[in-house]
This record gives sequence, C-alpha cells and structure tokens, in this order.
Amino acid sequence: MATLVTEQGIVHYEAYGRGRPVLLLHGWLGSWALWRSTIAELGKEFRTYALDFWGFGESGEQGADFSVDNFVLLVNEFMDRLGIVKAPLVGHSMGGTVSLGAAIRHPEKVVKVIVIGSPIQGSSLSPLLKLAGYRGWIGLAETAPFLFNGFMRMLRTGVRGGSYLLAKDGKALGNMLAADISGLTVGPFFESIGTLRQTDLRSRVSEIKMPIMGVYGKKDLIVHPGQSKVLKQYAPQSEIAWFEGSGHFPMMDEPQRFHETVRNFLNNG
Repeated sequence: MATLVTEQGIVHYEAYGRGRPVLLLHGWLGSWALWRSTIAELGKEFRTYALDFWGFGESGEQGADFSVDNFVLLVNEFMDRLGIVKAPLVGHSMGGTVSLGAAIRHPEKVVKVIVIGSPIQGSSLSPLLKLAGYRGWIGLAETAPFLFNGFMRMLRTGVRGGSYLLAKDGKALGNMLAADISGLTVGPFFESIGTLRQTDLRSRVSEIKMPIMGVYGKKDLIVHPGQSKVLKQYAPQSEIAWFEGSGHFPMMDEPQRFHETVRNFLNNG
C-alpha cells in the first residue's frame, strides 16, 4: 500500500509492474479494488497505478470536496507528485468521466483515454443513481446522521443481493461493493453522484484530440449503454468496444476479452 499526502487529504494508491505508466480510475461507490485482476494483467507490461479518489476506499477526506471536477484536479496532482509526465487514463463509470475531464483540461498529460460504462451525460444514469444525486440529501444526512447510517446499513445489505443483476459473479461484486460502501461518509457518497448527475460533456468532448476507446456492456443497468453512441457522435475518432455479454462491469463479466481489448488499445500506435 502506498499513500500520497495532499492538502485535501491522503490519497491511497496501488502500483504494480514495470514499463510505461497507466492510471486506473474507479467509479462511484468503488475503490482501487475493482482493478485487482486488471492490475495483474496490465502489470505484465505496464507500470499500473490504481488510486482511490478522496473519500473513497482508503483515501482521506480532510478538507476535500468530492465533485467530479475536483477528482480531475486529483489526477493532475497525482501525476505531478509522482513525476508521471504523460500516461493513458483508464476509467470505469464515474472514473471514465473524470478521465475525459482530465483529457480536456490537461491534454498535454493524457496519451489516451479508455472509458468503461461511463456517462457523457449525467441524464444517462439509472433512476436510482439520479435519485441519489438529488442535492437535498446532503443537508438531510448531515442534520440526521442516524438516518444516513441506517440507510448505509440497508444499502450494504441490498448490494449483496442486487449485485447478481449487475454482474455474472454477483457474489464477488456484492462483497466488493459492500466493503467499499462501509467506509463512505455523507460527502463522498452524495456530492460525487450529485455532480456526476449534472455532468454533460457533449460540448467539450470534441476538444479531445488523443485516441479514445469506449467500452460498453449491452446489459448495463447503471449507465445507459446508448452513451456509446453519444461518445462516438461527439468524439468521432473514438473506438467503441461493444460487449454483448457484459453489464456495467465488463472487467468481471468478460475478463479475458476485456483485458485483451484494453491491452491492444494501449499498445496500438
């Protein structure tokens, strides 16, 4: 385990392998743990870094805000602190939206972008996630913490069963999400999804000139898979990898094909 001290809190990350650097960015409710198998595969020929956003996983939240824009700042600071001049960004769900934001704001640092089940428009989120993104929840949770704590206990229980609808290995996904959720507090939980819900990158994605790949699962119940068409429309140079047998987690549903697809894109050109 490695950590990086920033003004907004301690950032935890895992690093493995040797070679060209690649950054892996997790989604909402998640952590670096999503990338365990990906780190092992890509680490055979790349130096992989999987970090936890402020307030998620094992990263701290001292004075941080948990907006998508601030996570873009985190990626930039992370690269600066570790001396990573340029690197591809691989982001799942919210992490993919952050990756696109970083490519827009810091194109000199981003070599390529891979987004996996990521929303270009926050309106593409499932109804439950859009409901979680309602801004009024933050004030209610802060004034009545017992309600938030009770809700989180129910959520941990719910994801164990609901995960069977989201991935082929529902047990593994449920255990991972339940562990990640157990450490979340009000700010990271509500503020991040609230800003993701408000995100609309359509007018900015066309500014990205580096190669982009969008990986989308046909059975995705979290982000509408039609976002693949939105990405292609506004970033015509993007490649779309369509996973017929996957939902929101193709790295778990079709791991061999997923890792081959990512590796080939990273090595191409």
